[in-house]
Amino acid sequence: MPTLASHRKSRTRTGVRANSPAVGFTTAALASVTLLSTQSATAAPAEPKPSVEEVQKKVDDLYRQAGTATQQYNKAKEATDTQRKSVERVLDDVAKSADKVNEARRALGTYAAAQYRAGAVGPTAALMFADSPESYFEQTQLMDRLTERQQEAVEDFQKEQRSAAEQRAKATKSLETLTESQDSLKLGKQKVQNKLAAARSLLSELTEQEKARLAALERKKEEEARRKAEAKAKEEAAERKRQEAAREAEQPPATGGGTDTGSGGGSGAADGTYAAKAEKVLAFARAQIGKPYVWGATGPSSYDCSGLTGAAWKAAGVQLPRTTWDQVKVGKRVATADLLPGDLVFFYDDISHVGIYKGDGKMIHAPKPGANVREESIYYMPIYGSVRPV
Repeated sequence: MPTLASHRKSRTRTGVRANSPAVGFTTAALASVTLLSTQSATAAPAEPKPSVEEVQKKVDDLYRQAGTATQQYNKAKEATDTQRKSVERVLDDVAKSADKVNEARRALGTYAAAQYRAGAVGPTAALMFADSPESYFEQTQLMDRLTERQQEAVEDFQKEQRSAAEQRAKATKSLETLTESQDSLKLGKQKVQNKLAAARSLLSELTEQEKARLAALERKKEEEARRKAEAKAKEEAAERKRQEAAREAEQPPATGGGTDTGSGGGSGAADGTYAAKAEKVLAFARAQIGKPYVWGATGPSSYDCSGLTGAAWKAAGVQLPRTTWDQVKVGKRVATADLLPGDLVFFYDDISHVGIYKGDGKMIHAPKPGANVREESIYYMPIYGSVRPV
């Protein structure tokens, strides 16, 4: 029976010829579908634009983080300055040690020259040309043959050599530590700059209407803080009247009577001394109102928050540490209800901000970048705690 297979047209197993236009069209279509599917699966949905309230919260948080980074920078700068002074002292010691070694070497050289003029290389001259005094002594036991004065000269030379070696090692270590401090300083500076740049970027993306809304939110926040300050001012005024009435009613104190030195605003020798210092602190702080906040600044033309508090208390003869984290440890802690003018009020859980209490629920402080030193309610930010420096 004749076969029919040889008379059939050649086809692919799918029934379409390999060179058919349908093959190219189908392949392209499949590729397009695959590409679109992949894009749909991997493309992240566009993030919704944050609300003005969310922007306000983010900006406030970034400024707070910048404040924390500023304190880290201040701490690193303080460490760097201290280490730099230490390095300078060590390098001075190295130079002095080198001078002493040279003096000891000259003394040995005198004996060596005398031996050379005598026509022989004596033990002192041999020592001068030896790789090290120790190796020479091990081999020749020179000390037994030296005169007393020569022996003293050799001992002085050895002593100064050891001292110089120790000073060089100390200088090397100090320089390494200084380099580490400088690296921390650069890192801290970059961290502050990054936080401030992020805050500025968020604000720059707002429309005019959103900026107006943000300003309204800030005014509302300030008004709430102002109301709380006014309430505290009334409490303090009532307390002052109560104390005045008590003083008027009390009899002259008996000889040897006690004095009220409580922290609630009472009178007394201790409070009088503190009030005198606080008056100087506040006079200085008021004179700085209007000067710009600059992170890392300690005056006289600009300040950060702890730079202002430190400079103000320095005007009253009290030296405070550089950072808020160290300032909060000075003096004694006082409750918000017991605040006196001059006390330091600290804010946020990370203690990244500080102001000087002036009374009536208000403080003088250097707020943040872009703002000037000003008076403001202590309730504008969450209070961490307060201290009385002396």
